[in-house]
Formats: sequence, C-alpha cells, structure tokens
Amino acid sequence: MSDTTAQPKKKRKMLTSFSIIFILLALVAIISILLNGTSFHYEDIQGTVTGATLGSFTMASVNGFKDAVDVCLFVMVLGGFLGIVNKTDALATGIDVLVAKMNGNELKLIPILMAIFAFGGTTYGMCEETVGFYALLSATMIAAGYDSLSGAMIVLLGAGVGCLGSTVNPFATGIASSALTDMGIKVNQAVVIGLGLVLLVVSYAIAVFFVLQYAKRVKADPSKSLMSQDEIDASLASYANDSDSSQKKSLTGKQKGVLWVFAAAFIIMVISFVPWEDLGVNAFVAGSSSHDETTTVTAADIEQQYSDDSLGTLKLDKNVKGKLTTTVTDNAGWSAFLTGTPLGQWYFAESTTWFLLLAILIGIIGGLSEHEIVDTFMAGAGDMMSVVMIIAVSRGVSVLMKSTGLANLVLANSANALNGTPAVVFTIGSFLLLFLLSFLIPSTSGLATLSMPILGPLAARLGFNPAIMIMIFSAACGVVNLITPTSGAIMGGLALSRIEYGTWVKFALKIVVAISVACMVILSIAMVAIPA
Repeated sequence: MSDTTAQPKKKRKMLTSFSIIFILLALVAIISILLNGTSFHYEDIQGTVTGATLGSFTMASVNGFKDAVDVCLFVMVLGGFLGIVNKTDALATGIDVLVAKMNGNELKLIPILMAIFAFGGTTYGMCEETVGFYALLSATMIAAGYDSLSGAMIVLLGAGVGCLGSTVNPFATGIASSALTDMGIKVNQAVVIGLGLVLLVVSYAIAVFFVLQYAKRVKADPSKSLMSQDEIDASLASYANDSDSSQKKSLTGKQKGVLWVFAAAFIIMVISFVPWEDLGVNAFVAGSSSHDETTTVTAADIEQQYSDDSLGTLKLDKNVKGKLTTTVTDNAGWSAFLTGTPLGQWYFAESTTWFLLLAILIGIIGGLSEHEIVDTFMAGAGDMMSVVMIIAVSRGVSVLMKSTGLANLVLANSANALNGTPAVVFTIGSFLLLFLLSFLIPSTSGLATLSMPILGPLAARLGFNPAIMIMIFSAACGVVNLITPTSGAIMGGLALSRIEYGTWVKFALKIVVAISVACMVILSIAMVAIPA
C-alpha cells in the first residue's frame, strides 16, 4: 500500500462518527418531543411517548457509557495488549514473513477468514468480540498491498453475515425462541437452523464476492481505494511497516514466543465465548455441580437491582416480599481456574482479565523491562480512548429510544398494521419493521426481548410458522448490524482501522441492499412453503 502515497488522492472531509451519532441522537429527541403524549396499544404493550428533556438528551451518552462500560474496559485493555505486542516488533515482522510466504496469493485468505468469522457469528453471535481483529487484519492487508478498508471488510462482513444467519446463536435465535416458548408457542428448531444456514450461505457468498472485487481493484490500482488521503495517511501511520522491505526478515526466538501467545489469546477468547453447554459439550465444566438456593427479597431489593436512569425507577409496594431461587455452582470445572468462570461462559469481564494477564506475559517473553511494560500498556490503552467514546456515545441512542417509549410506539403500531396481511406482505413488512428498529436498538438480545412477544404470537395467530418469524428477526437485525452507526462494534472497529463511517457506508450500502433483497425473497418463499 506504500505506492498510494505517490498517487494523487483527493482529501475528502466528511462528518466524523461522533457528529453522525449526535445528529441521530438529536433526531430521536426531536421526534419524541413532537410525539409527546402519543399513546400506543397492542395487547399487553401500551403506554404513551414521553418527550425527551434537555437532561435526558444530554445524559443519554453518559448513560450509554454506563450501559457499555464492560465493552469499553475490554477495548482499553485490548489497546494496552496490542501496544505491548507492537513494542516487541513481533507482529510487524510476523506479518512481513506471512506476506512473503503468500507470494501474492493473499486473496485466498479472504474467503477463509470470512468463513471463520461467520462461524463465530452463527454459533454465538460474534460481534463486539471482533474489535481486536480489526487492527491485525488492517495491518496484514496494508502490508500485502491493499488498504485497511479491505481488512475491516473481512472482519465486519464475515462476522456480520454469520449473525444474520444465526443457527444456534443464543443471543439472537436463542433468546427469540425462548421468548416464544415461554408464551406456550412451539418453535421448530429444525426450521430455525435450516433456514439460518440458507441465509448464511447466500449472504456469505454475496459478501465474499464484493470484498474480493474491491480487494482486486485496489491491489491493481491503489488510487481506486474508497478511502480518502487523510484516512490512508492515518492507517499507514498506524499499521504500515516503514522498514526496508528489500531485506529478508526472520523472526527471533522471543518474537516467535510472543506470536504463539498472541495467537493463543484470540483462540481462547473465541472458545470462551461459545456456549458449549448449550451445544451439549461439557468438557470445560467437567466435575462441576450445582444446587438451588432460596432467599427472601423485598421490594427495596428489587428496586435497587432494576433501577436504571434510562428506564426509570421501578416502584413497588414496600410491604411486598417474595422468594427468589437461584442456581449456585459449587465447582465450575477445571477451566475456571483462572477467572472463576469456565470456558463457554466468559463475557467481557473475563476476557478483559485474560488480555491483561497475557499483556504482562508477552512483555516478559519479549524481554521488556517493568517500566516498558507499564508505560507501553498505558500508552496503548490511551490510544483506544476515541474508540471507547464512540462505543459509549452510540449506545446513547438506544438508551433514549427506550426511555422515551419510541421503541414500543413503533412496534405496537406496526403490529396493528401487519395484522391480517397475506404471507408475503407480512414477511416483507415484518422485515422492514425490524430493520428500522435494529437501527435504534442494535442489541440483538434486547430487540428479541422487545419484539418477539408481539410479532411471534401475531404470526402464529395468522397461521404462519413462528420459527420463520424468528429468522425474519435474525436476518433484519443482521443486515442492519452491517451498517448501523448505533453499533459500538462497527464504529469502534472502523475507528481502529482509521476508517470514517461515511467511507464504510459508501462501500457497504450496495451489499446491504443485495443481501436484504435476497433475504426477503428467501424468507417470503419459506413463509409460503413451510406450514405452521
């Protein structure tokens, strides 16, 4: 990619990711004010819209930070981890060695890597967990003569189409199925998995086609990059290797050790997030046992647990008391020795601890002094602050949507409009509704909890297969999460790759349209052909 510095490239100024999110936040606030007092009702979903106040608008981003604090801390520690890895020069040298061995065949890596990310997406909803891979893939693609946008495509689209075609993803199809079964609605999991695989294969093929075409074009002519010169300069400054490429490089023993630990860090992270017990694999919790404990809870206890500035405070009769039964694990199994939580049950707290420990280990293996380890880690964490703030601010939109009642207003009115429509109209209408809601509520688990108790029973009452309704949700939510500015994973990943949001939209919009059309066709055929 070094040849791009000699190419005349227009310096393009566009709105920053922060400005785009704040504009969207302001629009939500204005809409809520215009609709203040508007009532909505659909069966058990009822209420009125409350116009956003100046306080709720200004506090939305801060409350978004509170909501995303686990992800933000993970990103900061990841930054320190990557800083120490880069300090050893192992990653840059390793990439140079890899590119030399590929000998111009780097394009073969693209479908393979995208398939790996897609597997993570369809099995356990790999999304925020991919943030750490953006820097690695951007550096690799730049060294191979492409641009950092090519690297971001591999991660974002790979994991994205996997989530779109969720099969056993507990955070999407799992929660959606549970919401319906809890209401007494039977869900055919064979339909969920089968239709998920069809959506996954088709969307994966579309995504790989577009990525390969773009990468080939940029490799042949670097001026064809969609990135502005400012973005190219920023990515080169962050990830390009400035050393003499004519000299054949080799890894030292210390650098090889660093790379082995570096690879193990991400492999264990992926393994740790897959819900193995839900898939029937109990190897990581072998020897564990559990028992139920019952405790008495009061209204004050419930209020303290569920009080949230974005949702309001739950008010209950102070005299209310009840019994709460919880399952307590006596021994979490052999894999819980490090964090107290077995592999397969990790989340961001455990992953943050993991990367913190390995950052220290890599520093020792790389021969860094105690001062170098600490200073480099803090500098790397500091470099991630812009990414952290983007993730936090993007969550603010979802917070404001919930607190004003706009999310329930859209959902209730749309459900009333879809009632009584034919199969194809119902399918396309539901897809577009969930497409819209996904922009405002990027959390798949949150949207599933909100929408499925309404749309699932509606589909069943109209004689449609509820399992297909689950896949409509999964596909619509998955398509939007390829492009939405309210997703901290997208905005954070793009920031790591030094790519402006507008540049990503310019590339991804045609992919979103193509995949959306394909999904609506597949789902419409399924809704007509598969009986309830």
